[in-house]
Amino acid sequence: MKFSKKILENGMRVITVPMKDNPTATVMVLAEAGSKYETKDINGISHFLEHMCFKGTTKRPSSFHITRELDQIGASYNAFTSQEFTGYYAKARAENLPEILDIISDLYLNPIFPEKEIEKEKGVIIEEINMYEDTPQDHVQDMFLKLLYGDQPAGWNVAGTKEVVHRLKREDFVKYRDAHYVGSATTIIVAGHIDEKAVISGIEKLFKNIPNSSKGKKLKVQEKQKVPAVLLKERVGDQAHLVLGVRTYDVYDKKTRVANLLSGILGGGMSSRLFQKLRDDLGICYYVSAGNDSATDSGSFSVSAGVDINRAEQAIQAILLELKKSKEELVSEEELNRVKEYLIGHLYLGLESSNSLANFYGFQEVLKREILRPEEMVRELKLITPKQIQGVAQEIFQDTKLNLAIIGPFSDSKKFSSILKF
Repeated sequence: MKFSKKILENGMRVITVPMKDNPTATVMVLAEAGSKYETKDINGISHFLEHMCFKGTTKRPSSFHITRELDQIGASYNAFTSQEFTGYYAKARAENLPEILDIISDLYLNPIFPEKEIEKEKGVIIEEINMYEDTPQDHVQDMFLKLLYGDQPAGWNVAGTKEVVHRLKREDFVKYRDAHYVGSATTIIVAGHIDEKAVISGIEKLFKNIPNSSKGKKLKVQEKQKVPAVLLKERVGDQAHLVLGVRTYDVYDKKTRVANLLSGILGGGMSSRLFQKLRDDLGICYYVSAGNDSATDSGSFSVSAGVDINRAEQAIQAILLELKKSKEELVSEEELNRVKEYLIGHLYLGLESSNSLANFYGFQEVLKREILRPEEMVRELKLITPKQIQGVAQEIFQDTKLNLAIIGPFSDSKKFSSILKF
């Protein structure tokens, strides 16, 4: 699967991914500006800024002007914010590539931040925060990060707090954007049925005036834990939602791909160990999954589940037992090969569209400054051995590294603390 990368004179990185047989094209711009780049007094501004870029530009003075142009060509479009970066994208028929490239570059480069719109959007952001807080399956994930990292950017909510959102002013957006939306912190990916030379020429013209100053910095994540930790939120309901996990490795560590495979063994798919144990054998949950999440300066392995409130302790003990088995027993070649094929299949299934390829190549570039093709990832995956998997399990699954975030009708966290051990 071919791609090309070019660094422009202004520091921008341009990635093109030609797909001759695909009828669509996707334009995605990624800025290295996420919640890890914030200070506490402006926590949530990366996400709020993402919203405001759709509220009008010098060329398209209102959100209606932007969305009308995108809608009239049948485009799919949106934006997103994470801890590490913010993204803006549009996908349309390939013949509409010039239009979506012009619109996405415009809202990225020329937002006007109308004060009236900022005040109105505060209500939207606050309701978004409320929505996630009222969705325990999502909110428990935020609690898990807070438990791991505490009062530092990696532990803060990407959307910020209601109090900070209320206080943000137009000058905050201008200052933050000037510090982070610069050439050296910008990557643009164009994937689909495209003419690569024409795309690069167009990008060079559209982005010729992007600031070439040095990009804003972020504080390095501080890792510290000496004993197991529990964060409990009492909530009336028929189901408890939990995340049980440990710290792992950043994206640059070679052990990360081993931890990714371990997560597939434990919680990837309906034939995984945790799914078989908690749902098929014990019948105490509807969903259970495992994942390894790696960032530039942190990483975590976690198991998420929604379980019967009367059997929450049993569920936690069952999860711990499966994690313990991965430390004590080598995975069989048969199971290992089956999980590898599962992960390979899902890798390729996730690369069928122009927008998924933009994600695939863009996220790698922003996080690692290194891009692996799918076939290179597959080659590395196939080389992982049972001994490597056991070694990573033994390293990360230790009593002192355990963390449990849980939402349910519970008032005493001590009963959960007492069972957090292998």
